[in-house]
Amino acid sequence: LNRRETVSKDQVTEHIRVDLDGAVAVVTMAKPPHNLLNGSFIEDLLTAFEDAAANGARAILLRSEMKHFSAGADVDGFGADGRDGASAVDVLDRFAAIPIPTIAAVHGLALGGGFEIALACDFIMAGASSRLGLVETSIGLMPLLGGVQRVVERAGLARGKEIAMFGRRHEPELLERWGVINVVVADEALEDASRSWAQQLAAGPTVAYGAIKELAGIASNQGVRAADEAQEATANAVWASEDLKSGLESFAESGPGTAIFQGS
Repeated sequence: LNRRETVSKDQVTEHIRVDLDGAVAVVTMAKPPHNLLNGSFIEDLLTAFEDAAANGARAILLRSEMKHFSAGADVDGFGADGRDGASAVDVLDRFAAIPIPTIAAVHGLALGGGFEIALACDFIMAGASSRLGLVETSIGLMPLLGGVQRVVERAGLARGKEIAMFGRRHEPELLERWGVINVVVADEALEDASRSWAQQLAAGPTVAYGAIKELAGIASNQGVRAADEAQEATANAVWASEDLKSGLESFAESGPGTAIFQGS
């Protein structure tokens, strides 16, 4: 495959483009003017993630080519009860079930549902001038795509309620200190830095990463004890992987950090 190549025609929709950069699926949101979310857009995004994983990508980088990452929900598309499309639980379960690492590269604004989409990824890298926040209370609403529970999980109860109730647009450095996002980089470095992270993950032991994601999800949703009990079964696929075999062989021959993983 060429270094950068569109994955396939059926993975390109009106507002979502998927390109392959090595083993990284670069999913680009391009819904003018500000990537406002509705049910069909979220469904297209989920399908792009699922298809990328099914077609052999080993990491996913989510980015935007608009002025903002996503300025939130398209409130004009809400039904009478505020719902649009699949249930939040179904959407979040599908994001969580993606077996490969996912990174959100955030520039501009990531507000409301846009921030929640980023929180559904494994990692968030943000440009220094970006602003992120759960702003739903400014219109009398509450976050509806898992935002409250995810900022509480990452930042703790007090900070999580602060983020969700005050509805501020936060500087990324603050959210990095609170453990809500992973890293802040200069705006001009975001594209290269996020691709570098994605490429590093795509070159890693894909089966082990999938097991780590599964175990982390169990620990998050069911507690450490449940994860302890699931660990042995979760590790079975890792023990059977070709990557572990090549990793052990490489370690024996030339020491740590020299293995080349094929993702199987």
